[in-house]
Amino acid sequence: MSSAIRLHHRVDGPVSGSPLLLGPSLGTTLHVWDELVGRLARHHRVLRFDLPGHGGTAADVAGAETGAGAGVADLAELVLELADVYGYSKFAYAGVSLGGAVGAHLGVHRAERLSALALVCSSARFGEPDGWRDRAAVVREQGTAALVGPAAARWFTPAFADRAPDRVRGLLAELTAVDPAGYAACCDALAGYDLRADLGRITVPTLVVAGRDDLATPPAHARELADGIPDATLVEIAHAAHLAGVEQPAAVGRALAAHFGRPVPADDADRHTAGMTVRRAVLGDAHVDRAQAATTSLTADFQDLITRYAWGEIWTRPGLDRRARSCVTLTALVAGGHHTELAMHVRAAVRNGLTRDEIKEVLLQTAIYCGVPAANSAFEVANRTLADLDLDLDPGATTGTTGTTRHPLG
Repeated sequence: MSSAIRLHHRVDGPVSGSPLLLGPSLGTTLHVWDELVGRLARHHRVLRFDLPGHGGTAADVAGAETGAGAGVADLAELVLELADVYGYSKFAYAGVSLGGAVGAHLGVHRAERLSALALVCSSARFGEPDGWRDRAAVVREQGTAALVGPAAARWFTPAFADRAPDRVRGLLAELTAVDPAGYAACCDALAGYDLRADLGRITVPTLVVAGRDDLATPPAHARELADGIPDATLVEIAHAAHLAGVEQPAAVGRALAAHFGRPVPADDADRHTAGMTVRRAVLGDAHVDRAQAATTSLTADFQDLITRYAWGEIWTRPGLDRRARSCVTLTALVAGGHHTELAMHVRAAVRNGLTRDEIKEVLLQTAIYCGVPAANSAFEVANRTLADLDLDLDPGATTGTTGTTRHPLG
């Protein structure tokens, strides 16, 4: 990747997924999206970035480390620069607070680059400019540690602070680590930001998300956005303050997933491509390559069928993550006595993130609902398969090996 990239970032999700960029709020890093990225990355190539002076991004990337001249437009150009590096001529975008302001600016001035937009706990204008200039002055003099108390009250409801103290402490620690010059420059950017008169120019499909307990950008700000942006959709999240995606990830995640949608394959060829991507991710390249090499004229249509529908339709659906699908698949294979495929999917479960203890719990559950004899056979298959997996990881181990088995459902 080019050394000229100026925004620190992280990419998640399938290479074939449609691009989705995620912008953070002032004082947070790309980790503010941690609760949501797993869901969004099922079908999208998700790119998260850090603001100037935040996380891994240098404070002076916008060319105004002293705060004189940095603006939301400068931040938007940095985002476009990052998208260009990855070849994203068009992308979906979601942003929290200041990150949302960046998205709104793109919607007004660079709509041709956006396929869809989501503004989370954001605004067309974040209060009076003097308030932001005052905060910038405080940070330049005292650092961001001076903001921890007020930030905690704005970012979280008291109930969440009691329920998830470790997550709260982690986010506030990120705030104290922000470079004062970078934070202050972002404050100056917010002081000069006002899109109220331009909201009607945003023509891309837009979702506005509000936290009902948000003190920083109250629901009235969200309603102003939704009223001003043609055909925008407004969703209010109960029991959520300014970092609604952290506090209520299930509700915010549902709203974002529904808005950005699951990319629908246009035809069987697209379904095959999508299915092969997931198949390789779950089963591994070596296994799929063996299955492909073993394909004959008799089995070719069957291989195409399972790639398009088992992997391209079912395993790519957003309703369950891959860990959950592995649990369901293991149970079904135990119930059906399909031991060859069970061995294959024990390996797949490990690739999908299940621990051995979790696989054990799934098999124990099958002893109750599928019968002890079925579970007994399943434990034998799993034990042998996991031992073989250990051997694959440590070729010097003394564990015995078994012969290679071709899996028709692979």
